[in-house]
Amino acid sequence: MGKSKVYFCKEMMSESVVKMYEALGKTLPGKVAVKLHSGEKGNQNYIKPEFVKAIVEKVKGTVVECNTAYDGARNSTEKHEKLMKEHGWTKYFDVDILDSEGPDKVLAIPNGKVIQENYVGKNIENYDSMLVLSHFKGHPMGGYGGALKQLSIGVASTVGKVWIHSAGTEKDQTKFWDHVAEQDKFLEAMADSASSVVDYFKGNMVFINIMCNMSVDCDCCSVAEDPCMKDIGILASLDPVAIDQACIDLVKNSDDPGKEHFLERVHSRNGTHTIDCAAELGIGSKEYELIEL
Repeated sequence: MGKSKVYFCKEMMSESVVKMYEALGKTLPGKVAVKLHSGEKGNQNYIKPEFVKAIVEKVKGTVVECNTAYDGARNSTEKHEKLMKEHGWTKYFDVDILDSEGPDKVLAIPNGKVIQENYVGKNIENYDSMLVLSHFKGHPMGGYGGALKQLSIGVASTVGKVWIHSAGTEKDQTKFWDHVAEQDKFLEAMADSASSVVDYFKGNMVFINIMCNMSVDCDCCSVAEDPCMKDIGILASLDPVAIDQACIDLVKNSDDPGKEHFLERVHSRNGTHTIDCAAELGIGSKEYELIEL
């Protein structure tokens, strides 16, 4: 696999997201799912609907989300839909909770390192392509959150989230915290599940990572630490591995003093292991060309 193209701009504007999408020269076909993070109740860092309104309208997309496996305001369809309204998503967009009703769709992972199947919301069948719109930031368990996290935990149903976190040993939501796997196994299960979603859409995917509000905590935290770095920019690629690797490298090469705190979160969780595993599974390349616009 050769070098993947990753486009980058420093302008942190709604129009810049559209510009980055257009730079890729790929039109997403059919009905487009826009996977993003709706933000846990109480979280201050998630990307607001107004910022992504232009790109969602550009692709004529439906905002999709999945229910969580842990306690909070998004662990049932009823609560999640209420929060989506509170956070302004339904004001602008059609919203679809992919696992709002069962049964889950099972995606096979024949070459999975840890898990051989992934459980996603059955409504994924209603879409022909996916725009993965990721807020790049830290994460309490994964080390960092970007495109690969959106593809794995993000697209997984509640059962799927338990399955990934337990590295394929548990599906019962009530036993979620009792069966969290050894860290590297969890990260490998994330890469496995991400690969199944990439395979499912057969190239009809675009990845955009937005490097702003970069806290060490995820948008899934109701009480999240404030950002520790200044905003870096917006990236776009057809390769989920390359775009996440590029974001990590931009943090490493930054002169922002807050990067040490951010990277401590990434490295203490061995977060880049997910990138390594996803590359080994063949869904992307760590070798990339960064093209600044």
